[in-house]
Amino acid sequence: MTGTGPWVFFLAFVLVVASVLLVLAYRAMKKQKATTAGQAGEIRKLNETLLRQNQRLQELNEERRQIISVVSHDLKGPFNRIFALTQLMGLSGDNLTDDQKEYVGKIHQMAVDGLHMVRNLLDSRTIDEEALAPRLGPVDLGALVVSFVKGYEQMALGKGIGLVFNGPGNLSVTADRHYLGRVLDNLLSNAIKFSPSGKEVAVMLEEREGNVVLTVKDEGPGISEADQENLYLRFRKLSAKPTGGESSTGLGLAIVKTLVEKMGGTITCDSREGEGTSFILSLKKEGPA
Repeated sequence: MTGTGPWVFFLAFVLVVASVLLVLAYRAMKKQKATTAGQAGEIRKLNETLLRQNQRLQELNEERRQIISVVSHDLKGPFNRIFALTQLMGLSGDNLTDDQKEYVGKIHQMAVDGLHMVRNLLDSRTIDEEALAPRLGPVDLGALVVSFVKGYEQMALGKGIGLVFNGPGNLSVTADRHYLGRVLDNLLSNAIKFSPSGKEVAVMLEEREGNVVLTVKDEGPGISEADQENLYLRFRKLSAKPTGGESSTGLGLAIVKTLVEKMGGTITCDSREGEGTSFILSLKKEGPA
């Protein structure tokens, strides 16, 4: 018995230590389980809160889309009527005094700005709804550009800006005619809008390596490097302001980029502060290169 005594005490000691460790481990596991359960409950509550907030954001977004749709459609009609009326008054300009001609011109420009804003809002809604489905086909870009340049001559003339076109009038591209019209509308409108009196806006068209390249170049204030980083973000206004007090929603260039890319083209900007801005649009040439 004397020889085995120390071993008995040693085994008893080991059993006691093991029991203590087991109890401590059990308590630690129980505490960890309670902590985990508490954290799981907090995570569940956070998820429920995020879900409710997400649902509310979706509801607000849908309300915004509906408001944009209703307001845009309701405004489009009156702006069209004002636009047509001022055009008629301009045609009978011989019966107007110089002051009246000036007022008619200003009202006409407001109608043009209003229609431009409404169209951009409608385009923005279409982009939001991911409803863009371009109908690609042959489009005579040369003829289309000529018609848009003629359409903007009066606006440019009213600001004392020269508007010139240089290029062939019969280059065709693969594109959606309506989308291409919206792109030209925004690029020409912006170039004139941000150009000061006495300057020139040049529109150039050329064929380059199987593509048709359109450049719209102005002699405005240029775009800062900081602004160029956010150039195509929606509702992001640039630090440069329109030179004639025209309205700007910050939608035009975002719409241009989206529509161009949907047609398989590219749009790039070359600008330096104080040196003007060039927007370069490239689309695939229709037919054999």
